[in-house]
Amino acid sequence: MTSHEVPRRHTQVFAVDPSRIGKITATGSPDFPLDDWDVHLDDHVQDVQHLRTAALQLRESDVPVAFPTETVYGLGANATRSSAVKGIYAAKQRPSDNPLIVHVASLRQLRGLLEARDHGVEARTAGMCEEASKNSLSDDIIPAIYKPLIDRFWPGPLTIILPTSPHSQLAPEVTAGLSTFGARMPRNLIALVLIKLAGVPIAAPSANASTRPSPTAAEHVQNDLDGRIDTIIDGGPCDVGVESTVVDGLSDPPTVLRPGGISLEQLRKCPGWEHTEIAYNDASEEGATPKAPGMKYRHYSPRATVILYENGSRMPGIPDLHRRLGQFRR
Repeated sequence: MTSHEVPRRHTQVFAVDPSRIGKITATGSPDFPLDDWDVHLDDHVQDVQHLRTAALQLRESDVPVAFPTETVYGLGANATRSSAVKGIYAAKQRPSDNPLIVHVASLRQLRGLLEARDHGVEARTAGMCEEASKNSLSDDIIPAIYKPLIDRFWPGPLTIILPTSPHSQLAPEVTAGLSTFGARMPRNLIALVLIKLAGVPIAAPSANASTRPSPTAAEHVQNDLDGRIDTIIDGGPCDVGVESTVVDGLSDPPTVLRPGGISLEQLRKCPGWEHTEIAYNDASEEGATPKAPGMKYRHYSPRATVILYENGSRMPGIPDLHRRLGQFRR
């Protein structure tokens, strides 16, 4: 068995209807409702039991769990434990020098990742998080440059690049050796509740085999990863259908590292982001150290033959398509 091979597993798909989960209550201030929130679940509903089981697997298992977000389906694992994160790379057959995005359910959870932690400051850190949640983002440990983006686009398809703290909770496999990491808060209710129930930040790339097209439905995940993972949460089709936009506000000017669900034009309408530049190439950057997923290796490659016709050219008939397909197969 090679390092990329994993034992054959029995993959199960569990349907979850977000309307049957329960009620969410914001516990942050009215000005900053993303600080934290509570969810009151109806445990008599099978959907909730599926979520609780998946959350336990995310927190304690080394086998990743597939779940829906508004962008694409993600393949998640506990971002604080190396063995769990390695399970993502194994299931996807993904190169381990490709960083992973960390998904959080609240700003309080994100602040915890930015705090400098060691074994002797857990209690003090908890108190700092509570105090930080009372403050505005301008006085926060979260860099102020991101405040306009968080206000406008979170929860949503936007990933921000943040500095890794000296004693980071994150497993080193998440950052792939970088001094920064990407974080986002998904806009999908199932994803948010799942992260909240797990109680840990979730590292989650797209739930597809490496280089394959990103999955926007549970059946896509099953086609790629059946037998490689135990659990797929089926929350229906994704709303956005493309990955999150990755931005770096730590650079001057700010840059877009990966295109996605938020456009460059939308970013430039936010204060401090008027001069945002593009920092990615159309081709993969072989040999480079990627700051974000999708920058180094070939991604999203369908198995189908694609034929492009320029605008204004004659529409091809069936015989013409057959002839051209025959040329590609030789």
